[in-house]
Amino acid sequence: MSAAEDAAPVSAAEAAALFDDLGSAPVLVIAVSGGPDSTALLALAARWRSGRKHGPALLAVTVDHGLRPESAREARAVKRLAAQFGIRHRTLRWTGGKPATALQEEARRVRYQLLAAAARGAGAPCVLTAHTLDDQAETVLLRMARGSGLSGLGAMARQTLLPTFSAGGEARKNGAIVLVRPLLDLPKTRLIATLSAMGITFADDPSNRDPRFTRPRLRALMPTLADEGLDARRLAILARRMRRADATIEAAVDAAADVVSEGAWSERGPIAIDAEKLRRLPAEVSLRVLGRAIAQVGDEGPVQLGKLEALHATLGTAITEGTRLRRTLAGAVVTLTGGRISVENAPPRSNRPARKTLTTRQHGAAGKARRR
Repeated sequence: MSAAEDAAPVSAAEAAALFDDLGSAPVLVIAVSGGPDSTALLALAARWRSGRKHGPALLAVTVDHGLRPESAREARAVKRLAAQFGIRHRTLRWTGGKPATALQEEARRVRYQLLAAAARGAGAPCVLTAHTLDDQAETVLLRMARGSGLSGLGAMARQTLLPTFSAGGEARKNGAIVLVRPLLDLPKTRLIATLSAMGITFADDPSNRDPRFTRPRLRALMPTLADEGLDARRLAILARRMRRADATIEAAVDAAADVVSEGAWSERGPIAIDAEKLRRLPAEVSLRVLGRAIAQVGDEGPVQLGKLEALHATLGTAITEGTRLRRTLAGAVVTLTGGRISVENAPPRSNRPARKTLTTRQHGAAGKARRR
């Protein structure tokens, strides 16, 4: 797009295209912090809903993390704006102590936990967030910097499951709400132009420019990268292609189920894998089969992609040489003997966390999350 197009307000027809696939929901929860992106999301959703005879009720929800003195005032401003649109509003507060480290990560976890609870309470199947094209580009860069694999470089999808959390903070996907990002293909400049055209003001959160945090530092790099042709759209295209490739590989992993003993994915017991069949699979496919098995029976949380790759390489060498192997990873014991790989839950240790429960349909998604 040209610079002029990137500065154009979002039209009513565009807004309809952004939200129309959500028209059958009884209620939609809209996460609104008061910043430009989420304020534009609220305004565009309100415009879309007002143009329909029938459709979902809208509920704006502001999560006040209590990290800045201005946050309570900003939440009240969102409430007033929602009232102007005839939309209900709730403010949810993060109470209690705040961590000294990884503050943004914990704030994100709490925000999604509160939003999911609000959606369940309102009977809403979806929570809408205001992630933009710029956010997508930053996520790709962030994942690249962390050495993410194919799944991670796919960054954010328009729709995904919003995890719920146990009392200990562990993510669970059973009973989760759908997280929808309607603005993911729109640059922030168009959202600001939309608010300007509608005469709507918004809050400015200085933490979005705080160099102590990774995202603001990456954000500051974007103009330089754009000068070299690596702008937000190109990074978003990369993410879309990675998601497409990732889906193709996941389908290949599904089709490679015959390397695993029949019925293994529906059980919590040991998973038996034919070593020679696993070795003959394409490397990425066999890596993911192994990762799924570990995700199915392990109980020590996500496994880093690098560690899974190291185990996969060691296992491949042992299969070729016909040697015995026994390794532990993410609470799972992987044993190779006599042409058979066994993946089973590791013996208990006093400092191991409580065993988590994944349904059969979740083990594939869990394996993918662990590779990011």
